[in-house]
Amino acid sequence: MTRARRHLLAAAAAALVLAADLVHESLTPASFHHVRPAGVLVLAAVVAASLLAVGPRIPSLGIALGAGVAAGGALGTTVSGLAWNGVPDPLVHGGVAFNLSDLAIAAGDTLLIASVLVHAWTHRAHLREPI
Repeated sequence: MTRARRHLLAAAAAALVLAADLVHESLTPASFHHVRPAGVLVLAAVVAASLLAVGPRIPSLGIALGAGVAAGGALGTTVSGLAWNGVPDPLVHGGVAFNLSDLAIAAGDTLLIASVLVHAWTHRAHLREPI
């Protein structure tokens, strides 16, 4: 898969996660909101942009997809924090409130780390080569 297609895959995954999160938060009455400081929202946007710019450069489908899903979750946090003056948490389990953005960040990070480990393992012979 070419770099351009990996970038497109990551961007599409991010857009899909962002759209799903925003639709879910707008349709679900949220009894729990928590305010995120502006710095956190800016940091989430910077992390999302970095993941979308750097992740797909590595020739791995899993890394591109993981970066896109995690970036979509970070963008969901940023946009919902700005749109609702606090992040709605429509999912509550055992006193812990969370939303789809949080789940996407966790799932994307898990896929990203697993894919990096697999990529490193399959290319381990090249890891000792000078750059």
